[in-house]
Amino acid sequence: MARKSRRSLALPESAALPVTVTDVAKQAGVSPITVSRALHRPELVSKATRERVLEVVRRMDYRPNLLAGSLATSRSHLVAILLPTIANSIYANVVHTAIDRLTEAGYQSLIGPTGYSAEEETLLEAILGRRPDGIILTGTLHTPACRDRLANAGVPVVEAWDLSDHPLDIQVGFSHEAVGKQVAEHFLAKGCLRQAIVSVDDPRARRRNQGLKQALLDAGAPQMPEVILPLPSTWEVGRRGLATLLNTDPAPPDLVFCSSDTVALGVIAEASSRGLRVPQDLRVLGFGDTQNGRFAWPALSTVSVNSPAMGEQVALALLRRFAQQPTENRVDTGFELIERAST
Repeated sequence: MARKSRRSLALPESAALPVTVTDVAKQAGVSPITVSRALHRPELVSKATRERVLEVVRRMDYRPNLLAGSLATSRSHLVAILLPTIANSIYANVVHTAIDRLTEAGYQSLIGPTGYSAEEETLLEAILGRRPDGIILTGTLHTPACRDRLANAGVPVVEAWDLSDHPLDIQVGFSHEAVGKQVAEHFLAKGCLRQAIVSVDDPRARRRNQGLKQALLDAGAPQMPEVILPLPSTWEVGRRGLATLLNTDPAPPDLVFCSSDTVALGVIAEASSRGLRVPQDLRVLGFGDTQNGRFAWPALSTVSVNSPAMGEQVALALLRRFAQQPTENRVDTGFELIERAST
């Protein structure tokens, strides 16, 4: 029986060995640890060094082994961001600013929609299995199971968009009750005694509404009925909300305070369809200071929650915690009532 000859299997030239961190270091004229710092802890190296390393990384098509790095350092360089929805631009500026700042520091971000807390518990369990270095949550309302799980996880947590007396870890945001109170008092001073509400059924919006109603009650002012409609925030909610108000009382209120700019734009559309002039016959105030509101006609008055500043503070709070630096556990980024043509 003929004996089969053995043949060596040579790899094609195109199947070159992967580029290593040592290869990058040699080309950049730095140590491997400097390459690692430039990619994952850029604040520890000079700008010139980081740019030189990144240029070599791009030229050599170096792809760091993130799994190996996380096993060696117990760090994943992953931050999870949980939002009620990704369909509403009201959260966009906070998220974009936070992500930009975290990316500069070498962290990747993972975004997950919670459906206004309905899916937060399930999503949180899945995310913790990926060993994030930090978690950003929207608001301070969480199920007892979520609070217990996060307390035992040992992961830095920032609750954004809200302040409360019982933080999980760090809070960066503002008081929703104070927003409603300032809206009521500001427009009472301008002679708007009949203030109404058109809102979606969102827990943070309900707290703003409660602040407005309590301020009106304290001032002895009459209160129009509030119209609360199911999520999500849409123009349709605004149109249906104002229609419901006017079906209850044909005389338009002095002011309609809306749960978002999107809802407020629907209110303006419904008012126009009924021949009501904004602001002459009806003043409309939104919430969130979105771009659509700024460029609407009439330009929408709104409450700005200082989104870029909030996003910056959210990211900085996490980065300080990662670096084991002193961190405030409650940062009030405030809000601002911006009057434009609609009021």
